[in-house]
Amino acid sequence: MELRHLRYFVAVAEELHFGRAAQRLGIKQPPLSQQIRALEDDLGVALLDRSSRRVRLTPAGETLLPAARQVLASAQAARQTTRNAGRGETGGLVVGFVGSATLTLLPLALRRFRDRYPRVVLTLREMATAEQVRALRDGVLDVGLLRPPLPLGDTETINVESVGAERLLVVLPAGHPLAAERSIAAERLAAEPFVLFPRELGAGLHDQILSYCNEVGFTPTIAQEAVQMQTIVALVAGGLGISMVPSSVALQRRPDVVYRQLRPATRIVHLAAAHRRDNLNPAARNFLAITQELGQQ
Repeated sequence: MELRHLRYFVAVAEELHFGRAAQRLGIKQPPLSQQIRALEDDLGVALLDRSSRRVRLTPAGETLLPAARQVLASAQAARQTTRNAGRGETGGLVVGFVGSATLTLLPLALRRFRDRYPRVVLTLREMATAEQVRALRDGVLDVGLLRPPLPLGDTETINVESVGAERLLVVLPAGHPLAAERSIAAERLAAEPFVLFPRELGAGLHDQILSYCNEVGFTPTIAQEAVQMQTIVALVAGGLGISMVPSSVALQRRPDVVYRQLRPATRIVHLAAAHRRDNLNPAARNFLAITQELGQQ
């Protein structure tokens, strides 16, 4: 018994007329009659009474009709579910993100993704860049929003695409002597204690900050470490030191700190979307497409 046999049978059973059923199915009447005969031969029973001028269902046909409708409906549902999954319209998606992504790209990407793919189950995990790289490598994350560059060994398995660019700013306590200046010569920060995140959690951005300081003539003294950008800013507000942060962090305003541009201008730092090159999750491809859309705006 094939699905097409059941589809043909249901059409005849509902029309009770071979000609109308054939027209409904878009086929000729003789092949339709042959297929119904093949179904009856397969089942070993007559499904239709053709003895009168009008086609009627036999008791066996009456029994088959609701079951056939159910089988066809289930097949159609399975077909649609499979198509939806293949297009990334259903299923699950696990996204990792650095805290600063919540100030720019992430909320916009989530809103657009939710609007387009409301049936995808989203799981979000705030993680440092190094943690995301490990999770991507292990297949725990589908997509990571992180700060490149990645270690060379990971670039073979993980693809990274920039979705945002910004400069570093210096963040100072509001009462700091340099807070009154609109921009600050970087060498004037040489004697200041720094609050930074541990290098092992984001080597790329950490090295960019230290490299910039070295280029202007000093190596920063790291007095305190913290994992998240908002924690770093809070420690700066508490007087534990100063820091350099991506400019997006300045969007999270608070009265006890100030953000200032640096002279010379710092290098561009990037927010990137990363995924395993062999990730076959269609929902991940859809999310990445949205991050690229937003990154180009």
